[in-house]
Amino acid sequence: MPPVISIVGKSESGKTTLIEKIIPELKKRGYKIGTIKHAYHGFDIDKKGKDSWRHKKAGADMTLVASPGKIALIKDENSESLAHLEKYFDDMDLIIVEGYKKESKPKIEVFRSTRHKKPLCQGDNNLIAFVTDTDIDLKVPRFGLEDIEKLADLIEKKYL
Repeated sequence: MPPVISIVGKSESGKTTLIEKIIPELKKRGYKIGTIKHAYHGFDIDKKGKDSWRHKKAGADMTLVASPGKIALIKDENSESLAHLEKYFDDMDLIIVEGYKKESKPKIEVFRSTRHKKPLCQGDNNLIAFVTDTDIDLKVPRFGLEDIEKLADLIEKKYL
């Protein structure tokens, strides 16, 4: 299995933005990157009335929609734990996860002082880096919000 790194932080801290910046930097270095987004409140990509929705409604436990260059998998499966999902990423070099803050995986926290009063991962032994606009010291490497190349260097050195 490829290594898994969770990008964590409180709501509106910039997790998705950081992921959008780190992926191209790692891709530029030749790595295959998979992502998992933890949707706390559920989601629905299988639109009512579409063929794949009709397949699931008829009782299919899994439906895969395929077109040239793209596939989408819809499967009834417990996704509360990353262990249930990692098997879908065996051909990737790295899995970047947005969320799953309670998992025992390496974590990079994004923290913005204008959004929150204190970091989420103080005292978390899985924290490997802190991306912030502050000078708070969590005893891990600290990066500015735009230090993407340096953050990619850390990820590459430790996990790739």
